[in-house]
Amino acid sequence: MWDYCVPRRIAFKFLPGLDTVELPSGDKAAYLTRHDHVKALLADPRFARPTAEDGAARIAPEGAGGPAADGSSPLALPDRGEPHLRWRRQVGKYFTAKRMTALRPGMVRTAEGLVDEMIRQGQPADLKAALGFPLPVYVICDILGVPAADRDRFSHWSDAFLNVSRYTGEQTRAAYDEFAQYMAAHIAATHAEPGEDLISMVIRESEGEGEGLTDDELLGTAMGLLVAGHETTANMIGKMVAMLLADRTRWERLLADPTLVRTAVDEALRFDANLGFGIRRYLTEDVEVDGELLPSGTTVVCSMPAANRDERVFTDADDMVLSRSPNPHLTFGAGPHSCLGQSLARTELQVTLEVLLRRLPTLRLGVSVGELRRVEGLLVGGLQTVPVRW
Repeated sequence: MWDYCVPRRIAFKFLPGLDTVELPSGDKAAYLTRHDHVKALLADPRFARPTAEDGAARIAPEGAGGPAADGSSPLALPDRGEPHLRWRRQVGKYFTAKRMTALRPGMVRTAEGLVDEMIRQGQPADLKAALGFPLPVYVICDILGVPAADRDRFSHWSDAFLNVSRYTGEQTRAAYDEFAQYMAAHIAATHAEPGEDLISMVIRESEGEGEGLTDDELLGTAMGLLVAGHETTANMIGKMVAMLLADRTRWERLLADPTLVRTAVDEALRFDANLGFGIRRYLTEDVEVDGELLPSGTTVVCSMPAANRDERVFTDADDMVLSRSPNPHLTFGAGPHSCLGQSLARTELQVTLEVLLRRLPTLRLGVSVGELRRVEGLLVGGLQTVPVRW
């Protein structure tokens, strides 16, 4: 019943039994949809993301592009145990509430400039192209100290990482090699002349008395943050605005009470049924779910969209309640592998909404809701365009 939550080209075939699905690759996986089941598995440090050695279920058929297609990632990041916790402690020092507060004024100026340019270009406009894509690119490039002028290259590399139907495995590997060479050169330049960005901070820690990261880990960190830091947020900006404009009463309520922006952002994150594929876990030991044993070696797909609509947890789960609080959605995951940049993403979404409400109160969709089209094959979920008028 939740197959509409994933891109059509990687939709699941549901099989008899306890939430068992067949992936387009032909591999089978357990499929968790309840909030308590998903949260428990994601928060359990024993069950990490699959590696190439695990033999986890593939998403897409052999030859499909996207590292996620085969259950692994080429990024050299520690993923389990104490090495992973060390990595999170090191990189997490940058994503503090104090730093996000310091970044906010710059985000506001950037968002206002992008909206001004969109207005100058005239209507109708594609809000995703005019604001949704460039804002997160500018922000993450500033955080990593890389030039935003290379944003088109970043977009291509991100797409090659996250789209399992558009590229072949060979094309994905070529994109990865280009990306790795680019970031390795940037890291080398930062070693020579550090600044105030995240990479510089980690380098200083590594050269001092701190735990530090290896250059391979630093490369994986930079590449991973650049992909995750703009692709997912760019798509979410478009989807959030589309959801709010799809029912004009939602937009009008925010205009009447802008203090709802913070809760509205989290509700958009919860309400989004096009979050994408979900999160996989590879079980390295037996796990019992609702009295049924999932044996070691099982690949599990944790569906956040389904968990976020669980009526056991969310009253009026199928309604968008802008004032919902508390809102324990699982869009950012849970536990030791929860999204490291979730405070950054929330800040960008809040700034986007605040600027649009202030500068374009008459904003409306330029097409009917039924004419909005999803990006096919993209693991994180997104809309092709978000046409708007004002």
